[in-house]
Amino acid sequence: MDGIKYAVFTDKSIRLLGKNQYTSNVESGSTRAEIKHWVELFFGVKVIAMNSHRLPRKGR
Repeated sequence: MDGIKYAVFTDKSIRLLGKNQYTSNVESGSTRAEIKHWVELFFGVKVIAMNSHRLPRKGR
């Protein structure tokens, strides 16, 4: 699993686990198609939908 760094464990992400929704941080240059492929290989499931976002850069 080259692109997936680690799973995120917050109150919201733990609540989403009950709905079979997983939260993780990935490499910054990864595309949505790559992330979908990695998740399908690692977890052995078919990805129906996926949300992604990029964090804003830190200010000075």
